[in-house]
Amino acid sequence: MKWVNIYFLGYVIFVAGVIAALWKMGVIHRIGTEWTVIGVVIAIGLGIMFAVAGSGRKESIEIDRR
Repeated sequence: MKWVNIYFLGYVIFVAGVIAALWKMGVIHRIGTEWTVIGVVIAIGLGIMFAVAGSGRKESIEIDRR
C-alpha cells in the first residue's frame, strides 16, 4: 500500500470519528442532512488534496544501460 493510500485511509477514519462524535452530541441532527453531506464532501476533498501534496516529489529516474 502506498503512503498516499495509508494517509488517506487515516484521514477517512479521522473524519468518520468526527462525524460519529457530532452525531452523538446531536449536532448533525440540528444542522440537517444537506449541510452534513456538504461538509463530508469538503472534508474528503481536503483529504485527497493533503494526501497528494504529501506524497513526495515526482522525479524521473535515468537508468544507465551498458
